[in-house]
Amino acid sequence: MTAETLRELPLKSLHENAGAKFGGFAGWYMPITYPLGVMKEHLHTREKAGLFDISHMQLFELTGTNADAALAATCPVDPAIIENGESKYTLLLNDQAGIIDDLIVTRYAADRWIIVANASRAAVDEAQIRGIVERHGCKLEALDRVFLAVQGPTAVAAAKAAGIDGTDLTFMHGKEQDGLIITRSGYTGEDGLEIAVKPEDAEALAAKLLARPDVEWIGLAARDSLRLESGLCLYGNDMDEATTPVEASLLWPIPKALRESGTFHGADAFRAALVKGASRKRVGLKPEGRMPVRNGALLSDADGNEVGVINSGGFGPTVNHPIAMGYVNKSALDVGSLLFAVVRGNKIPVAVASLPFTPHRYFKG
Repeated sequence: MTAETLRELPLKSLHENAGAKFGGFAGWYMPITYPLGVMKEHLHTREKAGLFDISHMQLFELTGTNADAALAATCPVDPAIIENGESKYTLLLNDQAGIIDDLIVTRYAADRWIIVANASRAAVDEAQIRGIVERHGCKLEALDRVFLAVQGPTAVAAAKAAGIDGTDLTFMHGKEQDGLIITRSGYTGEDGLEIAVKPEDAEALAAKLLARPDVEWIGLAARDSLRLESGLCLYGNDMDEATTPVEASLLWPIPKALRESGTFHGADAFRAALVKGASRKRVGLKPEGRMPVRNGALLSDADGNEVGVINSGGFGPTVNHPIAMGYVNKSALDVGSLLFAVVRGNKIPVAVASLPFTPHRYFKG
């Protein structure tokens, strides 16, 4: 897609004034880097507070007296054990148990949920979710919001100084305040808040957050290296509709009771995949030396047999070495197993590694 056909963020002019360099992502014209540069943006987020414009992501509101049943039919979650103000990470599956998207769902009332979808999948998600929830007599509405994330050790304090008090929240909990939808979550492995604000109020909020010297705009490139260090998946790289939760090492969001008897969409295919087991799985990978191993690089064993592929790869500024995630055959899954990737004609040793590469620092109370 060209810049003329990409969708633009409501706060585009703010990013331009901040010196952002733009590029296409998931159909949007997105800030990739700012004058600080990727390395400093990444480390600033780990050390202070980074501000991310994630308005390309889509928020949906699910309402209706049967909202719990509708959500349970849509995703492998158990609404009965989710309290008001509590968020859950979950998956949207197709008929073959392939991953359509990964979602965050938050309960705000007995009959009201907010669902956050990835930009590249929003239209596909909406079609599938709407079809299910409307059969339960419920309503799904796409919300028009600017979506900002402030992440890092000083993020919650910075938000409080801007009039957004998230100190009463713990990780994966949310609330509404003065028309804002606030959750204490994020995609960096750091503590922080995600804030959905009405478009007419967004510029003023961003200015308040940026008024503190510890808050800096952070672009998509650093967001990617932050999430990779934290072992978090990127849709389209680390999961897709041809990948099941079993292969993606994403069984943990699915309650054990639902694995056995859930009636969510794709449940039968999911159980069949679970019984069969995975011939490959997503793992962490640590290349030797300083050269990053990028997406698409094939992995082989010591005998030259192809055993996997890199799906996300780059340099980890916090850990100060190259990092990657990929899918590896069952025969080579053990942590420490030595594989090889060919990069620019060089055979790079790559060890299977534990995830995450850097510890999560979520606030859990």
